[in-house]
Parts: sequence; structure tokens; C-alpha cells
Amino acid sequence: MKAAVYRRTGGPEVLSVEEIETPEPGPGQVRVRVELSGVNPTDWKSRSGATGADPEDFQVPHHDGAGVVDALGEGTGGTGGLAVGQRVWTYLAGAGNRYGTAAEYSVLAQDRVVPLPDGASFELGASLGVPALTAAHCLGADPGALVGRCVLVAGGAGAVGHYAIELAKFAGARVVATVSNEEKAELARKAGADRVVNYRKPGAADRIADFGRPDRIVEVAFGANLELDVAVSHPGTHVVVYASEASDPVLPTRKLMGANITVSWALLYGIGDEEKRDAVRWTSEALAAGALTTLPLHVYPLEQVAEAQNAVEGGAVGKVLVRPVGV
Repeated sequence: MKAAVYRRTGGPEVLSVEEIETPEPGPGQVRVRVELSGVNPTDWKSRSGATGADPEDFQVPHHDGAGVVDALGEGTGGTGGLAVGQRVWTYLAGAGNRYGTAAEYSVLAQDRVVPLPDGASFELGASLGVPALTAAHCLGADPGALVGRCVLVAGGAGAVGHYAIELAKFAGARVVATVSNEEKAELARKAGADRVVNYRKPGAADRIADFGRPDRIVEVAFGANLELDVAVSHPGTHVVVYASEASDPVLPTRKLMGANITVSWALLYGIGDEEKRDAVRWTSEALAAGALTTLPLHVYPLEQVAEAQNAVEGGAVGKVLVRPVGV
């Protein structure tokens, strides 16, 4: 099969597109014929060596994707299981597994393969994975707890922010999102945010507080937004931070304690299996209801996988996908 691979960490030059042997699924595994592979910041960070060591032999990058079940390993399928020919989306495909989704085929654990409804496109399926599940986890295990609540989504035009808005609205929350410019504001509005605030403009905190002090904040840049988060919070606000910055913020413990704000951190790789299942369940329900959409798409052929990762590293607005076959 044709696949993108890297054998050592480093810059985009370590990526190559090669013919490698098509893997067979082992016990509890599924082989997916990949239609589209989703690219996330974690993908270029892993390839660069920022979050891990050199791979053993080789690594096919990317966690997210969408395609069709091609083969089932022993112990998969059966009643309520997956079937050959079924449309699916994947998550964390390359975590602890050399066969990520930047290839014609990916072999991965059955529990990381999720049915894709007939009404959902492969583009949407490949956009989910890490962003949507991270958003769901940041919003909490129980969607019912958000009914009528106020949620602040920082970075409402990013992939996690996009799905945080849509999942929160699906759960019945009131949503305010922050952005840095009008192009991103329009994306947040399109996702369903009730109010969109440019955090760079004076009076941003007043505009958020006027809408409603948030019960939960989904935070992409805690250091940069810390002062704003504290200013708009109320006792009991829960801030969930899902991304790190170049430098760690210094936490004003007395101020946070005085405001009775809870702060927690979320990294999809490290959460428990039950928490992952909760996030998958919530995302799947919203997907089946037609409540999830794609951001503007940037689709690259497999031969341009390095350019695709560079686009994500450069902060491309929208969702970057790689198509393993065709153009």
C-alpha cells in the first residue's frame, strides 16, 4: 500500500511517501480503507520529536480518518460489532500503533473505530477524532448538565472550539465564543455561537459577562487568557485547558482561590477508557442528529503530506485533510 512514513523525528523532510506492505488486522483489530486522513497539531508535534522519541522502524502519522472497514481481526464484528464495508471514522489511530491514517489502509484497535452515519460525509468523519472528542471531554461527561448553562469557548474558530460550540449547543447550552478577527468570528457564528467576542478589542470581558458569566470555559490558551477568564468567571466556574503554550503561565493562586474557580487540564491520550467512551457516545449522538459540521476544508494529496502538516503548524484556518488516493 502507499503510505506516508517517517523513521526518525525531525522537520517535515523526514516524511516520505512509500510503498509498504499492507498490514493484516490482529485480534481485536480492524483494517480501514482510508478515504481521508485528518491532520492535527499533535501530528506534526509527534513527527518533530516535540512529544516523543524516534519510532521503532517506522511510523505512519495521523490519528484521525474516515473510510470503510476492509477486514476484521479475530474477536471483532459479530452482533453489534463492525462489518466489512461499513463506513467509519477513527480516533487516536497512531497512538501506540505504527499504522496511522496517512496511508491507503490503517490497522487499529476496534474501539478506536466508530460507525459513520450514511448522511455524514467522509470529510466530516475525518474532521472529528481528536478535536471533537477533546471538545466533548472538556464539556463534561453528562450533556444533560449543560442544559441552560453558559459555556465560554476560547478560540471558537479552531477545530476543538468549533466542535465545542456545536456540542454545547446540541446539549442545550448558551454559548459565547472568543476570536481574534472577523473571519474567525463568522466561523464561530456559523457553528452556532450565540455571541462572539473579539478578545483583542477593549471591553471584551464586559461583553462576555453581559451575555452571562460562564459555568464552564473551554480554554485553548490559558496563559494568554487567564486574566480574561478570571474577570468573567463566577464562583464555581470550571476552566478546562486542552492546549499548551510556548511558556507555562504563572498561576495567581490567591486570585483563583478567592474566585472559587476550578481549573483542570485535558489531554485525550491520557484520559480513561470510560471517559473516552463518554466522549465518543456524545459525539456520535450529535453526529447522528446532524448537529456537527465541517470547518472550511484544505485537502492535500498524500504526496503533499509534509505541506499539509506545515499548514497545520502555520495555523491554517479551517481543517486540513490528506487524501491517500486520487487528488
